[in-house]
Amino acid sequence: MTVKIHPTAIVDDGAQIGDGTAVWHWVHVCADAKIGERCSFGQNVFVGNDVVIGNNVKVQNNVSIYDAVTLEDDVFCGPSMVFTNVHNPRSHVSRKHEYRRTVVKKGATIGANATVVCGNQIGEYAFIGAGAVVTKDVIPYALMVGTPAKRIGWMCQCGEKLPASTGAVQCPHCQTTFQITDSTCEPLTTN
Repeated sequence: MTVKIHPTAIVDDGAQIGDGTAVWHWVHVCADAKIGERCSFGQNVFVGNDVVIGNNVKVQNNVSIYDAVTLEDDVFCGPSMVFTNVHNPRSHVSRKHEYRRTVVKKGATIGANATVVCGNQIGEYAFIGAGAVVTKDVIPYALMVGTPAKRIGWMCQCGEKLPASTGAVQCPHCQTTFQITDSTCEPLTTN
């Protein structure tokens, strides 16, 4: 395998890009970015210096991944979703020393046009619906929608919504079993 970089993309010297990654039209990857294997960066993506991206991450068109963002393995970023890194920006006040870290854990999905306010963590396999605004930490497997985002259910690792129930719940699509309470969702088996 090799890294595919489109001729219109800018990859600054020093950027680390893993094998099998594709960098498409008009993407800019800054010098200190660390990107894993088998990732895909759609048209017009920006990747900052203080960014760490795991393996098999898919970033759709028009996404800017600013400094202080970490995306773990298998994360999906939908088209035009937004990360921030300054909590209270002002044009006339420099706050680069106040960036708040954002971590998106393994397998999470962030839908198109969603916004993730800096300083929050999105749990494993959480699913952020299109247009949602994340203003606080998101627990693993949570299905979040709205402004501000609120949990309306739970999602399986396979990307299907789990039945609305508590106790042992099985995904109708892949048959993975979860133990669900009013505030947690944990896999008991995986397929």
